[in-house]
Amino acid sequence: MKRIGFLVTVALAALALTPAQAQDKLKIGIITTLTGPPAVLGGQLRNGFQLAVKDLGGKLGGREAEITVADDELKPDVAVSKVKGLVERDKVDFVVGPIFSNILQSIMKPVADADTILISPNAGTSNFAGKECNPNLFVTSYQNDQVHEVLGKYAQDSGIKKVFLMAPNYQAGKDSLNGFKHYFKGEVLDEVYVPLGQLDYQAELTRIAAAQPDAIFVFLPGGMGVNFVKQFRQAGLADKVKFLSAFTVDESTLPAQQDAALGFFGGANWAPNLDNPQNQAFVAAYEKEYNAVPATYAFQAYDAAQLIDSAVKAVNGNLSDKNALRAALKKADFKSLRGKFTFNNNHYPIQDFYLVKVAKRPDGKFQTEIAEKVFTDYADPHAKDCPMK
Repeated sequence: MKRIGFLVTVALAALALTPAQAQDKLKIGIITTLTGPPAVLGGQLRNGFQLAVKDLGGKLGGREAEITVADDELKPDVAVSKVKGLVERDKVDFVVGPIFSNILQSIMKPVADADTILISPNAGTSNFAGKECNPNLFVTSYQNDQVHEVLGKYAQDSGIKKVFLMAPNYQAGKDSLNGFKHYFKGEVLDEVYVPLGQLDYQAELTRIAAAQPDAIFVFLPGGMGVNFVKQFRQAGLADKVKFLSAFTVDESTLPAQQDAALGFFGGANWAPNLDNPQNQAFVAAYEKEYNAVPATYAFQAYDAAQLIDSAVKAVNGNLSDKNALRAALKKADFKSLRGKFTFNNNHYPIQDFYLVKVAKRPDGKFQTEIAEKVFTDYADPHAKDCPMK
């Protein structure tokens, strides 16, 4: 009888535990690019997420967080293999990533088919914002077109007449130039797609010089942007052609570009000098932890962690009801580093966008700073095609 009484007492005690207390660690799988020149972008994503978890005391939604990081190597087949390992072997509760849109397109199906939540802190392709939107995908960055639309609208509003366009030959590159052209109605002198990862731009610089545009608009992330900016400046074009870009001059590339990028413009949903208390605290903490100025990749990953924290907290740590979990994610009940934002019906953000300009700080470090707000509460144009409500 004593043994039975003991077992009953233990059973009642277990029932008294909250779901969060009764469950194991919350498992997060990060998939990002950590190989080659683009590794600087993937590192920012990883660091931003891990900093948020540290700031939250090692827990997300009250549950101890266990983070597994996988390198997609910027190869879709590798990414699929790695993400299947995270979902099927490691049984992660959330997948966070990736950086590049071609990787997002490759991993979306295996993650969604496993009914696992995928949170993208950077890639935001147009197809998943529209007809192919998915209840298991949440994007804490933007729809790819939007950042590029910032520069298109700025170019149009500032009276630029002739432009030269260039981007990598993959989905995000195509979204980029299409986004710019949504608002720019002047003359496009040339539209060039280069291989993803190209580092030598002598041929393209010769074409730019011959075309004599008023401005160029380029989307060349990571090491591509580092080399292009240096070669553009060395070619003597910086004094003749206005430099407009997205993800070409930012905090991930500026440590290598330095003075070569001064005065160049970009578009963003955030900048390190965005004036709100949570962002100021984040930038200071990131610089202390990693001795680097954070880029959008880091802030959007930090927000991804905060999003998970808010949703897991809202469902009391119990992830078994996926509809309740998705509803909690949709509310985005946390203080974003960008300030106010909400999720649209397609799970992409409605938010403000800015023209940013490269500046050198008094401490000698480089960062982008807000020059002007271009869009307020801006929703992407593909949400109308998404069947989710």
